[in-house]
Amino acid sequence: GASVLLLRACLALLASPVYLLSFLGIWEPFCRKVFFPFILDKISVVHEKKSKKHKQELFRNLPDFRGPSGELRLLEIGTGSGSNFQFYPPGCRVTCTDINPNFQEGLSRNMKKNQHLRYEQFLVAAAEDLRQVPSGSVDAVVCTLVLCSVHSVSNTLGEVLRVLRPGGAFYFLEHVAAEHSSWRYFWQQVCYPTWKLVFAGCCLTRELWKNLEEAKFSELKIQHISVALPWMPIEPHIVGYGVK
Repeated sequence: GASVLLLRACLALLASPVYLLSFLGIWEPFCRKVFFPFILDKISVVHEKKSKKHKQELFRNLPDFRGPSGELRLLEIGTGSGSNFQFYPPGCRVTCTDINPNFQEGLSRNMKKNQHLRYEQFLVAAAEDLRQVPSGSVDAVVCTLVLCSVHSVSNTLGEVLRVLRPGGAFYFLEHVAAEHSSWRYFWQQVCYPTWKLVFAGCCLTRELWKNLEEAKFSELKIQHISVALPWMPIEPHIVGYGVK
């Protein structure tokens, strides 16, 4: 515990300009509008290379969840720049949501690359409050690298279950806490406060598989995987889907 606190203080000292900007109320709007969209775009390129095979496998059965009309109505939470579009089946009707509306450049680029989809609308909304989406109106919900930064995981999963039709599926790929006895978890604890500040509320030590197991899915498939990124404490991931 003492080692963690000491190293946290050292890291906070290194990041003192960010802490000062945060104290002055400057960092959050700058992070939301400029820094986070920029850095997430760069990280996504690397993460995509590492996770592509996992996503291909994850989304392979998406067509199985088409609605009675034969169409697949998909809602993506925390769409960001739209890096998942390439994995969705042709003709899929996509509704995008994100709490941060500042991903226009990357989003437009990926929409142009993926003309096989039908883009319904973009909603600026928090994951915990999807009131703009009617209950039981979508066949699938997708959420990747988002549950780490929502204010309430349980409320978010509650909204997921509300908007899904019976028999619909929730797909996820998220970084999670490492084994508590591991060095990875030690460094996650060290980095936690500064990482959360710099990366727009991203929490390193959430055990998201527990939240998913507690949610009311009739069927849940979870796999623990490793997605190693250089010098980043987010290697442990979970991937899978749950059926309403």
